[in-house]
Amino acid sequence: MTEWLVYIVECSDKTLYTGITNNLTKRLESHNLGIGAKYTKSRNPVSLVYKETLAGRGQALKREIAIKKLSREEKKKLIDRANFSTS
Repeated sequence: MTEWLVYIVECSDKTLYTGITNNLTKRLESHNLGIGAKYTKSRNPVSLVYKETLAGRGQALKREIAIKKLSREEKKKLIDRANFSTS
């Protein structure tokens, strides 16, 4: 089974974007080239602030939806608990 990740990046305008992937390096590169997602296209560069590994695509999608429902402050707490920096 392929390992999937849910991730949060901080955009250049300090907004947070949440997504899923099975190749984080390639996905971050796509975001920074302006071809990763419509939202991040005009907000690059982005920097990784959170990642969580899940067993499959379905689990990653469910977790992504749950994270997207969180407020910005709740997302920041999640990021802080994971010991990432959002400087």
